[in-house]
Amino acid sequence: MTIMKKVLTGLFVWIMSIAVVAAQPKGLGKSDAEAKKILDGVSAKFKTYKSVQAKFSLKIENSAGKTIGTKAGTVLMKDTKYRVSVTGQEIFCDGNNVTTYDKSTNEATITKLDPTANTLTPQKMFTDFYDKDFLYKLNGESKVGGKTLQEIELTPIDKTKPYFKVLVYVDKATQTISATKIFEKSGDKFTYSIVSMNTKAVITNDQFTFDIKKYPGAEIVDLR
Repeated sequence: MTIMKKVLTGLFVWIMSIAVVAAQPKGLGKSDAEAKKILDGVSAKFKTYKSVQAKFSLKIENSAGKTIGTKAGTVLMKDTKYRVSVTGQEIFCDGNNVTTYDKSTNEATITKLDPTANTLTPQKMFTDFYDKDFLYKLNGESKVGGKTLQEIELTPIDKTKPYFKVLVYVDKATQTISATKIFEKSGDKFTYSIVSMNTKAVITNDQFTFDIKKYPGAEIVDLR
């Protein structure tokens, strides 16, 4: 898996941690009741938002703890639509199709959105996807920059996942996600931190559609 694909996979995990609906997985272990209460609060608040525009920063570390890259990006979400913009790549989902644009190759790949597919996509954030795939526990609280952050550890039930642990940091006062750290089996770590979040942004549907006119000369690979 390339670094960019890892970044985008990690990003979807991060998005899911924002919109988590924390129900107890059945028959696969026991989750922490305190962690559930916190995540339920995050979920309930997030569901009141009609649209979300978030700016985030990303730090990538290797197994030795050395920073090997930093990136910045934005995420737009509205209903089943989303748009992810990260250095060098953009993903557009208009609710029917998903277009991934790679700036380095000036290529756009279009695929049909399959709501039943077992893929990490933002539109599944409001279903039971997250519930079925993770167990969770509250590790404790810490003070960071004047905020009280609650650290929740998530463990994937499916042990074939490329990551073995996700730490979610919840701002106790606002009941919102402050940061998410993903630990891959390779030793790499991806830390996504929210720079800002606008939950009252006016987002139009055309912002989720790939407009070829804005990407002159782009090659279109249509896999629908």
